[in-house]
Order: sequence, then C-alpha cells, then structure tokens
Amino acid sequence: MTHSATAPAHAGGAAPEIPDLAVELAAVLGPESVTTRPLDLHAKAHDASHYHLVPSLVATPGTAEDVAALLGACTRHGAPVTFRSGGTSLSGQAITAGVLADTRRRFGAIDVLDDGRSVRVQPGATVRAVNARLARHRRALGPDPASEIACTIGGVVANNSSGMHCGTEANTYRTLKSMRFVLPSGTVIDSGAPGAAAEFAAREPALHEGLLRLRRRILASPDSVATIRRQFSMKNTMGYGLNAFLDFEDPLDIFVHLVIGSEGTLAFVAEAVFDTVQVQPHIATGLLVFPGIGAAAAAIPELVAAGAKTAELMDATSLRVSARLADCPEEIRSLDLPDPAALLVEFAAGEAGELDERARAAEALFAQLGLERPVAMTRSARERAALWKVRKGLYSTVASARPSGTSQLLEDIAVPVPALAQTCHELGGLLSQHGYRDPVIFGHAKDGNLHFMLNEDFGGGTDTRRYEDFTEDLVDLVLGAGGTLKAEHGTGRIMAPYVRRQYGDELYAVMRELKDLVDPSGILNPGAVLSDDPRSYLENLKVTPTVEEEVDRCVECGYCEPVCPSRSITLTPRQRITLRRDAERARAEGNEELAREIMDGYDYDAVSTCAVDGMCGTACPVGINTGDLVRRLRAEAAGPAESAAWNGAAHAWGAASRVGGAALSVAKALPAAPIEGATHLARKLLGDGIPAYDGALPGGGSARPRRRDAEAEAVLFAACIGTMFGPEEGGHAGGASGAFLEMCDRAGVRLRTPEGLGSMCCGTPWKSKGMTAGWEHMRSVVVPALVEATDGGRLPIVVDASSCAEGLAVMLGSAAEGTGLRVVDAVEFAAGLLPRLPVHAPVASIALHPTCSGTIAGTVPHLAALAEHISAEVFSPLEAGCCAFAGDRGLLHPELTASATAPEAAGIEAAERARGGRFAEYASTNRTCEIGLTRATARPYRHILELVAQATRP
Repeated sequence: MTHSATAPAHAGGAAPEIPDLAVELAAVLGPESVTTRPLDLHAKAHDASHYHLVPSLVATPGTAEDVAALLGACTRHGAPVTFRSGGTSLSGQAITAGVLADTRRRFGAIDVLDDGRSVRVQPGATVRAVNARLARHRRALGPDPASEIACTIGGVVANNSSGMHCGTEANTYRTLKSMRFVLPSGTVIDSGAPGAAAEFAAREPALHEGLLRLRRRILASPDSVATIRRQFSMKNTMGYGLNAFLDFEDPLDIFVHLVIGSEGTLAFVAEAVFDTVQVQPHIATGLLVFPGIGAAAAAIPELVAAGAKTAELMDATSLRVSARLADCPEEIRSLDLPDPAALLVEFAAGEAGELDERARAAEALFAQLGLERPVAMTRSARERAALWKVRKGLYSTVASARPSGTSQLLEDIAVPVPALAQTCHELGGLLSQHGYRDPVIFGHAKDGNLHFMLNEDFGGGTDTRRYEDFTEDLVDLVLGAGGTLKAEHGTGRIMAPYVRRQYGDELYAVMRELKDLVDPSGILNPGAVLSDDPRSYLENLKVTPTVEEEVDRCVECGYCEPVCPSRSITLTPRQRITLRRDAERARAEGNEELAREIMDGYDYDAVSTCAVDGMCGTACPVGINTGDLVRRLRAEAAGPAESAAWNGAAHAWGAASRVGGAALSVAKALPAAPIEGATHLARKLLGDGIPAYDGALPGGGSARPRRRDAEAEAVLFAACIGTMFGPEEGGHAGGASGAFLEMCDRAGVRLRTPEGLGSMCCGTPWKSKGMTAGWEHMRSVVVPALVEATDGGRLPIVVDASSCAEGLAVMLGSAAEGTGLRVVDAVEFAAGLLPRLPVHAPVASIALHPTCSGTIAGTVPHLAALAEHISAEVFSPLEAGCCAFAGDRGLLHPELTASATAPEAAGIEAAERARGGRFAEYASTNRTCEIGLTRATARPYRHILELVAQATRP
C-alpha cells in the first residue's frame, strides 16, 4: 500500500480519518490497489467540470466482488465512495473528498455478441473502443456523445448518455439490455441471468417491496404521472429517471433503469449489455443558413419529418467563432448577415438509392425554407468532415481563447422544440446581461437541446455573485419554458439543488425515498444528483491558476488519457498538468508543505515516464502537446555533466552511434545474464539514467549508406537508429535503409545521400530530453547539408524510420533555410513504387504495428497499402497504441514500455487464438518500436520495407 503518514488537506473541508480503512482495503484488494500518497490523490482530484475535491484514498478494484468488499468496508467506516472511469464529467459527479474507486484500469473488457447485434462492456472501456470492435459488423452503440474518444461506458450508463444523432430513441436508457450491478449492501445481481428477478426479490426484499410501493404512489397521482411523461418526452438527465416506474412493472427492470442516469448514487455497474444500432453507410450532409435563429428553429419540425437524422444548431456567435478556424469552409467564412444562424443537417440511409430519395425530398423542402443561400448537400467524406469539424471545433476554439486562469463551463439544457427559438434569444440576452463575453450557443436542435459555453474565474477570492445571479435567471428561463436544466451532462453537483424545483415536492420526495432505500448509509457519491442545500453548487469550485504557458489552456477534459502510453503505470497528460496546478494553488495559499507532498514522486511519474510521443496533442481539443512541458522540465533538471555529455555527443555523433552499435554487437555475442546483471547493479547504484540491457536486444546495425547521384529523384536520409540497432534475425542485412535501396533500385528510382550523413541525426534524442545546445548544433549540421543535397528543396527527403521523419520535419521547419525542404516517410514513398514492384513471394499473413509518429503524420494508410500489396491477410490490432520505447525510454524504463504494449500484445494473442496460429510476419515502421513489440509479444517485428523487398525480389 502506498500511503502518507497523515491524510492530506482537502478542498471544501477537513479530510476524513482513513488510516484504518486504508489498511483494511489493502488487505482485501491488495496493497498495490490502495494509495493515500498525495501525488496520487491530487492526480485524481480533477474531472472536466468546474469543481475540485481531493479524495482521501484511491482504490483500484478489479472485480465486482472487489467492489462489494470495498462498499462493505466503506459502510463500516462511514466513508463516502465515488466511482470514476473516464473523468470527462462536466457537472462534478466524478470527484469526491472520500474514497475514489478507479474503475478504468481493471474494468476494460469488451465482448461482442450475436454478430454485433449486442455487446457486453465493462465500465472502463471507452465508447470509441467499443465502436471500433463493432465496426466490422456495421453496428455501433446507440449513445454517441461528442466525448466518445475518452468517455467510458461507466459514465455513459451513469449519465444516461445520448449525443448528436441518437436523440432519446437510442440513448442509454433505450438500448441497455441488462447490467451486472453491485449494491451498497454488497449484493451482486446480473439482471440478464435466468432467475435474476427472483434472486433480486429474495436477496433485497426491502428494496424490492419499496420499489413497488413507490410505483403505486406515483401511479396514484395523475399529476406525478403527467409531470414524468412531460419531463421525459425530451432529453433529460435531471434527477433520477422516474420514467422507469411508468415504463416497467417488475422491480428489477425498474431498478436497472433507475440506475441508468443515477451517477453512481444507487449502485456500481460492473458490466452492461447493450443492444446496438445499425450503421447507415450512405450519408449526405449540408449547412443550411437562415436569416436568424427563429427561422432556423421553425424549420426543424419539417426537417425531422423529411427524415433528417441530425440537425445541429449554431447561432451567429458560433458562426463568427467558426470563421477563426484555419480550414473553415468558405461558405461560413463568407457569411455577411447581421444575425445569421445555421443548421448542420444530415440524412443517412442503408442503401444509396434510399439516400437518393431522401435527398430529392430534402431539396424540395429546402426551396421552401427561405434559406439565405442554396444548399450543397455533400456525400464526400472529406467535405463532410470539414463541416463537422466546424461544429465540433466550437469547443476548442472558445476554450483555447479563454483568459489564462479561468475555467471553461460547457452547459446544456433542453426545452420543447416549439420553445427553442425564444429560449435561444433569451439565453443570449442573459449571458450578455451578466457580462459573459462572446457566449456561444449551439446544440442538437432536433431534440430542443442547447449547449452554451462561458468562462468564469473562481480564483483569487473572486465574488461568485455573477455566477449565482446568472444561474438563478437560467433556472427561471428554462423551467418557465417547460424544459429541463440538464439534458445530457447529468445533474452532478451543479444542478443538484434545483431538482426539487424542477420536479416539485412530491416527486422529489420519491427520489429521496429511493435513495434512502438503496443506500441507507448515504455512502454513494454524496453531493451528486440530490442536495437540500440551495448553495451547494457554489462549494468546491475549481481554481485554475496560471502555471505554464505550454499547458495553461488545458480544460482538464481527459481526452488525452486513452492515447497516453503511461496511463496505466504512472500519470496521464491531464494529471501531469493538474498536479502542477494543485501545487501552485497550495503555494498561493501558503501551504508549502502540501505543495512538496504533491510533487513528491513527480520526477519519475510525470517526467521520466513520459514518452513525449505527441499523441496527447492529437486528442486534445485545445491542441496541447504535454511533451513540450516535459521536455522543458527535463532540460531544467539536467545537470551540467549530462548537458555537456549530450552536447559532446552531438559534435561526434558518427562515432557515438557506431560505438553504440558495436557495443550491442559485442553484448549479443556474449552470454546475456552477466551483462543484464551488471546493468541492473549499475542502475541500482547510479540510478535509472543507465540503460538496462536484456538479451532480447538485437546486435548493432550497419553503417549508413552513401550514394552520390547527379540524376537522383530523391534524397535518402537513412536514420542513425539503423546503425545502433541491427535487424531481427533473418531480416535484411542492411536493415530498413538497405531494403529501401533495394526496392528503389528494382523500381528504377535513383537516390543520393547527403554528404556527412554518418554524423547526422534528426535531433529527436536531444529534443526529447530538452538538450537545446546539442539539438541546435545538430540542426546547424543537418539543414545546410540537406539544402545542398536536395538542390535547394527540389528533391524530397526520404527517411526510413517514422519517428525520425517526424523529428527531421520539426527540425527543418524550425530553420528559415529549411522551410522549403520536404520530408517524406519511406513507407509513403515506397507505396508510390508498388506498381513497379510485382510480388514474387507473397507473405501468408502480416500483423502490423502502426507507430505514433505514423499516426500523427497520417502515413498509416501507406503502411497498410505496403502490407496489402504483399499479403492477402493483414491484421492491425484495435488495441495498438504508442509502444513508449521512445528512443531510450524503453532502455531506461522498460516497465513503461511493458505497460504501454500490454493491451496490443493481448490483442495479438487474441487474434492468433481466433485464427488458430501465429501470423507469418510482424511489421512496423520504426526499429525501436519493433524492438518494443518484439519484447511484448515474443514475436519478431521487422520493418515493413524489409518484407516488401523480400516479397518483390525476383
């Protein structure tokens, strides 16, 4: 068990006393599953909302039975419990000052059933991961939240998620088939199992009877029935889903549907079975521009009647904000209207002919709607993506422009569609009246669902009066229009005090009795869903201090976490940022001791084990690459001796890389055990800056090729990584560069290499460590040589390692004389040669590892094309992600690579079981990535170019 001597301070009150509970839980769950270390607690203290609570203890259960034991212990100790998976919650329901149960790490199973018509999922799996497994069946989950990259099934069920397309017809409530849940009493029930209803009645008789009593009470009140019918005729996640009492008769069915949307206040859902929906492959999308929001709202019923699957509303401010996007479509950028509004409309069908019919009907309707310009419906995937980028880019555009130190609030409401236009108008007035600048209003117009964003500063003793006054006016507006204060994002803490006001005393009393029936000790997520304190939504507001330029734009949404290779061993990008914010906050409050406690362990957890792979930047809605922060921290932490050593290496890189390769060759020729033992001892004595050797590492590689050809069509920048690490046994003698040269010679493509290539590098080793002087020296050597070799940029520069192609592009882009030079990944260049390379020895099957660099650069399709050229069976595991070898991280911190590659290795193993044997070959596009995957899978990974050269050899 990891723990501190004393419980840390908490925002919003004193910490509960938890040492005895921690000891008990460690005995039950295992010591590695319980922590009270301040760094761990503060790392879990943030979700995407504007609330902040620091847990007293973080537990990581792995089974439903673990959760039952956890709940039993917490009941005995009077400790509140909150379950947390993705932490994308916007309303404060994923944080606590008590026990936080992390259900992401060990609850990630996905089991596709019945040819994709249903799927069994654990709470830690993301919506995107589930849909990726359903894709081959042309099926998907009904709920389609915009946060699908990061939000988990636990949150989807807890918040009754819907989304942009599903409406209320295919939301969680309508598509969840069964669940396995754990009650505070410790009872575990699988509602889909035979005899489950009888088991529920026998094991929980008071709850069973109480549910029937509450149902009779509701049905006896026509006013209650009418209120429930009206409230749940639209998207509504406010309070408990009392419609379950009207939709079902059996107590188990009622309870299962009450748990949906209950935000972890009634039960823990260990797994859920969903009925899936068919994916309609034929889609047409268009932007309808209206002279005002009233005209746009008035058109919605007719559009829905015409079969529109989606109608996304954007007000005038939204359209003006969209115009700031670099690739905003001209049809938006050129708008010149005083108060325009737009609907992004989409029609979908299973067959092309069916879509044709809908499109013709839609075109006839468009002519009658009084649009400001003709509509060009498009079926082009590229053009559709550009339009959707505008809609989805609203959040990032507004959030990234907010003043440093402020919190971004993204709120949602729903009103009956006939009230939508007036509500939009009055909401805009309220935001302006309360001084919120440039408020953006958009939403799912088909459902009367509006989102709006505003910035607020809750720090520095700021008076919350403006926020209070606005909230009160908002409540009056929405309830006056017959709407709901929460449509999609869950009640959480932000609207818990207003549940009584929305439903009335009688139905609020039903909700209170339900909570008491299920959770008499009140341990499950107190503060969420129901609150009798009218000002509780003003407690524990998040302060977002200005800390670092690289990451101050972070909105703490957690989108970065699923793609982070260190997420299951140390910290995620969000946590790297928020820990520094919490430490800064502690310092501002004069609590230097807490700041030190928070940062104790940060060097290893945040800095040393960051792969700086840049994948977080691809997922971040405001474009933050947390690697920029880590590189700076590494530079600041480097001592003079280390800096001098790396600077010296830059000046003698040719010799250094050859020596490194030679050392590996010598080590490979000797027994591995003594060398492994020696490096282990050295690391123990001198620290983890000494690389760890293992016998699975290859020997050194060959010298980089040299070619000077006046008629060359491209310049080959063979990566130095091929000198240090040789190919796998049986691989091409010249490694990736040798294979590429062979292919080019066979295809009749002439190449040259820059003078002095042996002493050059893409600069990544220095950049990743923040060694600026060494990187600058390497740039001063490389850029002029490439300018000369490419004839001033006439020829492309081809790099035979994906990460080096990315590093070289960054280096050239940073130099004025290098900006005109073009860097091409060798897999992209080679894909263009395939028509000239007939296959003579096809490969039976290939498993691929797409690298993070290839994903960022967009070259993964070229990798697939090369593999498909030489093999009829190509497999890419859905679990593939960054291997975290990251140059030398795999040697300095092999535990990081082991953790990062474990899911992909499991995916390979499952695929081999399904096909009844191993794949014939395993391939990637970067030598260190190949080493990392070889370690993880015990399968020999080679560069795809080696396989293509071999298969096309006459």
